[in-house]
Amino acid sequence: MVVWLIGLSGAGKTTIGKCLYQKMKAIRSNTVLLDGDKIREVMGNDLGHSLRERKLNADRICRFCKFLEQQEIDVVCSILSLFPESRSWNRNNYKQYFEVFIDVPIEILSERDPKGIYSKAAKGEISTVAGLDSPFDKPVNPDLIIQNHGPNSSINSATNEIFKLIESKRERTKFLEI
Repeated sequence: MVVWLIGLSGAGKTTIGKCLYQKMKAIRSNTVLLDGDKIREVMGNDLGHSLRERKLNADRICRFCKFLEQQEIDVVCSILSLFPESRSWNRNNYKQYFEVFIDVPIEILSERDPKGIYSKAAKGEISTVAGLDSPFDKPVNPDLIIQNHGPNSSINSATNEIFKLIESKRERTKFLEI
C-alpha cells in the first residue's frame, strides 16, 4: 500500500505523514516513511528544482515506492507531487494507492513559510516555487482532501481521518478477495 500525501510547501504533509506513519507502524511493522526532501538528500542532492529535475525526482520516488510495495512494505510518502502524470502512474501501478491532498491556500502558506521559501521568492532570491511561479495542478480525484487550515484543523484529526479511510478501504479489499 502507498499513501501519497500531496500539497505545497508548508501545507503540513511531512508533519501529518510522520503522525500517520507512527499510527500505521504501531499495527503494521512493515511501514516506512518517505519524504520528498529526504529522498533528495538520500540520492545525493544531485537534482535542482527545474521542472525537468523535479520530474526526474518524482519518477524516482514513484518507482521506489513501487519497489517497496512489491515487497509488501506499506509506504507513507509526503511529496509535493507537481505532476498529474505521476499520480496517474501511481494509480495504474500500485496494488493499493491512497492519494490525499493537503489543501491550504497560498496566502496561509506564505504566512506559515517554515522553510522561508515564499519570503525568498517574494524578494526574488529564488524562483521555480511551486504554486507561485511554477505550476501546481491540484489533484483531480484524490481519495481524500484535508483542509489543513482554519479553526477546526489539527494534525491529529487529519491523521485519524486518513487512517480511517485506509482501514475502511483495506477491509473492503479483504472482503472482496474472499
